[in-house]
Amino acid sequence: MHIHPRAKRSEIVGLHGDAIKIRLQAPPVDGAANNELVRLLAQLLGISRQSIELVSGKASRRKRVRINGLENDEVRRALGGSV
Repeated sequence: MHIHPRAKRSEIVGLHGDAIKIRLQAPPVDGAANNELVRLLAQLLGISRQSIELVSGKASRRKRVRINGLENDEVRRALGGSV
């Protein structure tokens, strides 16, 4: 995932190369953007925040997440097919 913090609103934009581009309203300070990313994904996917794990990129715009309990196709469908 490619993250753009301090955006006007939190949303999935589309693709950035081979990564999903996501705008986050939260600033990249004290983990706020990471928390907002997990919140947004949980809301869009209809799962709990505990089902989403930030695997790498905690201090980077480029992040990898693990989503437990859903297949890749289910994730793509829930995110609107934009990925």
